[in-house]
Amino acid sequence: MTREARRGPEARVRWFGLWDSYFVICYLVTTGLVFTSAVPQSGRLIAIGALTLIVPWYAGIGRPLMLRHESDRRNGVFAGGLFVLFGLATAVDLTSAFALFAIVPMLMMSLAARPAVVAGVLGNLVPVTMLWLQGGATAPLMLFVLLASLLGIALSVLLGLWIKRVVRQNREHAELIEELRQNREQVARLSHQAGISAERERLAREIHDTLAQSLTSIISLVQAADAEVEGAPAVARKHLALVGRMATESLAEARAFVADRTPASLRESSLAQALRRQADGLAAQTGLLARFAVEGDERPLPMAVNVVLLRAAQEAGTNVRKHADARAVDLVLRYGEGQVGLRVTDDGKGFDAVEAEREVAEAGPGGSGGGRGSGSGSGDADSGFGLRGMAARVAEIGGVMSVVSRRGAGTVVEVKVPLDGAAGRPAGPSAPRPETAERLTETADDGGLG
Repeated sequence: MTREARRGPEARVRWFGLWDSYFVICYLVTTGLVFTSAVPQSGRLIAIGALTLIVPWYAGIGRPLMLRHESDRRNGVFAGGLFVLFGLATAVDLTSAFALFAIVPMLMMSLAARPAVVAGVLGNLVPVTMLWLQGGATAPLMLFVLLASLLGIALSVLLGLWIKRVVRQNREHAELIEELRQNREQVARLSHQAGISAERERLAREIHDTLAQSLTSIISLVQAADAEVEGAPAVARKHLALVGRMATESLAEARAFVADRTPASLRESSLAQALRRQADGLAAQTGLLARFAVEGDERPLPMAVNVVLLRAAQEAGTNVRKHADARAVDLVLRYGEGQVGLRVTDDGKGFDAVEAEREVAEAGPGGSGGGRGSGSGSGDADSGFGLRGMAARVAEIGGVMSVVSRRGAGTVVEVKVPLDGAAGRPAGPSAPRPETAERLTETADDGGLG
């Protein structure tokens, strides 16, 4: 049982420990007064015996009823037994009326509110009734006992209402503590599930951006080598050399993302150097005219920004190779005031950006509609981690991604990341929402080679 779950019962037991001490004090004081009263010894013994029987009656029946805060037939039996024993003691020795200081609270804790108030009033009337039945009491004594009973009735009502309120608040606190415990367990369970989902999403993106793309390239190079192995062995060996290099790089990347470390291509070089190698590799694998340029003053960037821009370039390059049917592609790394950006432009056949945006929205998180058009903005139709995966990565560091394309006019993918302290923060409700696709303007230059 958790700490919160134990706190409610422990509080009730601790509170009843104080009440038990008060009950014992009331018993000792009352029996002491009865023992020293002027009543004959036989009467005193009967009164003390009746008061003493109240102790096991409370411990065996009353206390368990008070602790569980439930009402049934036994509550009435317990209250009736208290009245019988108290009435017997008071009938023999009027000094036993001091036991009301313990009797009334027990009635209040064992009965419902209205019956408890009625029982408390009747209990305070017992001394007056017994004195009147015995007769021989003087008028001043009767008046004194009557006034004391009226004061006892008022105090009993106030005390009873206070006790009921305390008991109700304790019960409500115990219920709130139990509800808090259940809510904490639910939050912990949901957090655990969210952590699992986030890790799965991270691994899915890493696999898509590294292993899946590399395996696709390796398959293409092996097929090209197989086609050239007889007619052009030198070209075939060149393709196989690229296969070996890509397999080695993929192995390093796999080890890095499993250990959640820096990508191998960024471990010993800058982002610009890694992007230049990316452009050179794309040119070697496809024969495209791949150009890379840096605009602005190059400076160190947070590793989270480096990783996102590198993965965006890899994804865009893969989509150019697989879908764009382009002749040239340009990668531009721009260092601006307070931000850094990456622009990937191709002169391929492009795609319908509005349709792709709709497909990505319909796919949702974990969907498989990454876009079916061709162009650098299109996703992998099999995995659905194209536009959606890129946008998710960019949003995680507070950046914005835009995709501009039109059929027959090429594609432009641009990522902008702020460097004013927002980079590297976790994605949340306040993070900017990525622009997965942007409607093309009517000018042909917007979708062409930038």
